[in-house]
Amino acid sequence: MQAKFRAARAASIATLAVAGLLASAHAMAQVDVSDAWVRGTVPAQTASGAFMTLHAQQDAKLVGVSSPVATAELHEMKMENNVMRMRQIPSLDLPKMQDVQLKPGGYHVMLMGLKQQLKAGDTVPITLKIEQNGKITEQQVNAQVRDVAAPAQGGSHGDHKH
Repeated sequence: MQAKFRAARAASIATLAVAGLLASAHAMAQVDVSDAWVRGTVPAQTASGAFMTLHAQQDAKLVGVSSPVATAELHEMKMENNVMRMRQIPSLDLPKMQDVQLKPGGYHVMLMGLKQQLKAGDTVPITLKIEQNGKITEQQVNAQVRDVAAPAQGGSHGDHKH
């Protein structure tokens, strides 16, 4: 009887330990990504933008991006002295339980030196590097390529020079 009790207790502790590990892994870098898309390109175009909505369950920070199709950087566009300017930023805060939009005319992922034309219907893999509680994790996103004429709300990235 004592042995059965110990075995049952050990099994319960093991189950709780596994559940705790899963819960902490789930809480770590839990960022929901929705509506991920990339603007399609014309032949010989070397740059495009990727856009999405990020929603962090806990305070986090987007600290890097990468993609096998191009050099990827985190950028922002904003109006300065009546001129729309784009610049690379080192990171982007993802406040707890708030949507952060990467969209045309604002924060976005800049894809430069494209290795191929991006055609509507294709998928572009993007890796997000997310810092949370002092640790960096990677999250994979598959962004749908939309038509090259997708609305820009602030300008096209296709002919932007760096």
